[in-house]
Amino acid sequence: MSTTKKVAFSLLAVLVIIQFFRPAKNISGEIITANDISKVYAIPDNVHQVLISKCYDCHSNNTHYPWYYNIQPVAWWMSAHVDEGKEELNFSEFKSYPEKRANHKLEELSEAVNEGWMPLDSYLWIHHEAKITEEDRTAINAWIKTLPVVFEKH
Repeated sequence: MSTTKKVAFSLLAVLVIIQFFRPAKNISGEIITANDISKVYAIPDNVHQVLISKCYDCHSNNTHYPWYYNIQPVAWWMSAHVDEGKEELNFSEFKSYPEKRANHKLEELSEAVNEGWMPLDSYLWIHHEAKITEEDRTAINAWIKTLPVVFEKH
């Protein structure tokens, strides 16, 4: 057997073997948990639907998984992104945040939608419907301005 065939066979074997090592899915069973941001603040329905449909996949305890999540190493990559997103901001656990952190996260939410760095471009490649529209941006910012929080001025 030639070296090229050995390498190809080895790579194929590794790809098959890694299919058996899957990360845990980010599914708690409840979209709106007891610690959800909506339990802290009154959120207009249109804003809450934007958050759920465009943010919760990476920033909550419930991710909707596409078919390609079942292919390794894609699932590992996606799982790392979801873990990082939840570490940065988890709408499902927002009620557990100290006031200072919650205020800062709301400030960052406004910055993210205003500056367009969320959702990530890599997410939008496949999830075009998650793009934050001008209407979404306006609604989110209007809602945040109604909240009794004090944002740090930079």
